[in-house]
Amino acid sequence: MNELQALRIDFLRKQNTTAHHTDNFQTNKLVLRRGQVFHLRLILSKSLEPHEQLKLQFAIGPNPSIAKHTLVELNLKMPTASRFEGWKASLTSNTGKEVIVAITSAPNSIVGKYEMAVKTGSHTFRVHEDFYLLFNPWCIDDPVFLPDEEERKEYILNDTGYIYMGFAKHIRGKPWNFGQFEKNILSCAIYLLTQSYLKILEMRDPVLVARTMCAMMSAANSNGVLTGNWSGNYAGGTAPHLWSSSVAILQQFHTTKQPVNFGQCWVFSGILTTVLRALGIPARSVTAFESAHDTEKDLTVDIYLNQTGKTIPDLTKDSVWNFHVWTDAWMRRPDLPVGNDGWQALDGTPQEISHGIFRCGPSPLPAIRNGDIFLGYDTKFIFTEVNGDKLIWLLKKVGGEDVYSLIAVETDSIGKNISTKAVGQDRRHDITYQYKYPEGSAEEREAMNHAYSLLQVPRPPQDLHKRSLLGLSIMEETVELGRPVVMTVLLRRTTEETRRVSFSASINLQTYTGKNVAQLAVVNKEEVVEGEEAQVVFIVSPDTYIPKLGMVDDEVVVKIILLAQDLKSEESTGTDDTLHFVYSNFFVEMPDTGKVGQELTCVCRFRNVLPIPLTHITFSLESLAISSTQTVDKGMLPAGEAIQFQIQCIPVKSGPKKFIFKFTSREVKGIHAEKMALIS
Repeated sequence: MNELQALRIDFLRKQNTTAHHTDNFQTNKLVLRRGQVFHLRLILSKSLEPHEQLKLQFAIGPNPSIAKHTLVELNLKMPTASRFEGWKASLTSNTGKEVIVAITSAPNSIVGKYEMAVKTGSHTFRVHEDFYLLFNPWCIDDPVFLPDEEERKEYILNDTGYIYMGFAKHIRGKPWNFGQFEKNILSCAIYLLTQSYLKILEMRDPVLVARTMCAMMSAANSNGVLTGNWSGNYAGGTAPHLWSSSVAILQQFHTTKQPVNFGQCWVFSGILTTVLRALGIPARSVTAFESAHDTEKDLTVDIYLNQTGKTIPDLTKDSVWNFHVWTDAWMRRPDLPVGNDGWQALDGTPQEISHGIFRCGPSPLPAIRNGDIFLGYDTKFIFTEVNGDKLIWLLKKVGGEDVYSLIAVETDSIGKNISTKAVGQDRRHDITYQYKYPEGSAEEREAMNHAYSLLQVPRPPQDLHKRSLLGLSIMEETVELGRPVVMTVLLRRTTEETRRVSFSASINLQTYTGKNVAQLAVVNKEEVVEGEEAQVVFIVSPDTYIPKLGMVDDEVVVKIILLAQDLKSEESTGTDDTLHFVYSNFFVEMPDTGKVGQELTCVCRFRNVLPIPLTHITFSLESLAISSTQTVDKGMLPAGEAIQFQIQCIPVKSGPKKFIFKFTSREVKGIHAEKMALIS
């Protein structure tokens, strides 16, 4: 009597990947999502009889076993269905030697790479092709379930987008290729999961997986992907501002298994968003402007000034970044009280150590908004990033002793214009309201007071009573590169009495993190002021900053720290502000359509409208439609002159594709243009 044997298994790839929204992955492996049915065709040695039984085995991890919950065994016997730990299988078709099996994995299955075998009596047929099982935001029973289809398209399926940078008053979107479906990206994500500290059973929990992937982005941790570098010197790697895609970084890491050099916050966010989307966890890159880094963990940013208006570095340990980028991931939080499901903040930038390694989050946005600073992971740190109070202190010598005076309290200057890409549209969406209540509202004050009560420290004073100097502000927002830095300072007072007031301004070039590159000037002047508002103008020659623009391979800004003192009452007030440089755009012409394998010609035009020459000019073209980045070096462009040239590329992938053009020079960085083309 012939014994039943399995001879071949057909994974029905097209049918399964289309149903599971995984057909875009550029991999030879079958990619499935948990909690959703998939089908297999089994070719048998003979017809399956009613008394005969098939066993399907699905194994994950080293030395899988049923006892360790890493081996699933489904017994198929007509006509009944088989169930095992949330998995189920049934025969949907039996036509002689060919049977079709419908299998549904458990919605809480371990995520990763599975092997499969078919047992028939004494015979075991091991399938040489393994497959990936991912989280499933289309499955209502999966904790990452996202009910809105348009949001699933954006946060799982969209492989391009924007990361927002710049300043609260001048926000710009940096085009970014997330590229989660590109070759080896999913393999890299699965590899990172297996190299992490997670136990195999923990790989079913999106909270723990997201927290782990957050840690694995940084080479400051073992086996991490990307080396952080804020020094301005990027010899031996790529300057962070040159990246505009996660793909090259993750592909290089997958090939070499060595850290990639170098990244800063937006790059860490970009690769983390890519990895989470690849694994099936909805994710978005998020930018907060005027983001606080509270090293003392007391919910405040403390800035100490001397009497000339200069920051005292030994005392000023906290900082405010012009912007900071992290990642939000969507999931339910059964480990937390009701009301904390939804978006969770994760920060892959290695800033703070959390439970022994560099990572931050996931922290639920409702907890951040309500000041529940001890709910979730690292919520206190993120709460201060978006909602801390800024305190400005003045150090004076009185009788030979140091005396500290609190001269300004800013309760609304931290965490502005929190931004992400809009769903289905190429525009910015302001999500500040998801992170905090409106500044000054009763709810915002209650959240702040709640946070301080949990910290068991008194909240600093919110206003300074009986003061005639209300505050300082700078009216300008930008500086045209090559022109003088002009700062019109507005002093607000509670009195119209004529007074002599001394003004001090410390003016520096800084990076976006607040790191000083060079001091430009320290300016002091006395003015007789009248009325409740008075203006004072400071001017810094372009000769003071132009020679210093190339000191670091980073985009720089003008940072001003202001101090004003009433010479009669000796009352003081202060503030700080940032001016950003404005540059020319450049223009690109390219066809709206193209064909795979045929050369596509793009025409770039750029005019240097600045009063200074631009040197070490490079243009580059990047797209998920082409196999590699195209780069053109153009040397130097004198002031007032224009350049026009062509870049050719050959598309290798079809569909609507975005083409990103980048311009960089020693003096100017971060200029982008983009075009869409339909490739057939």
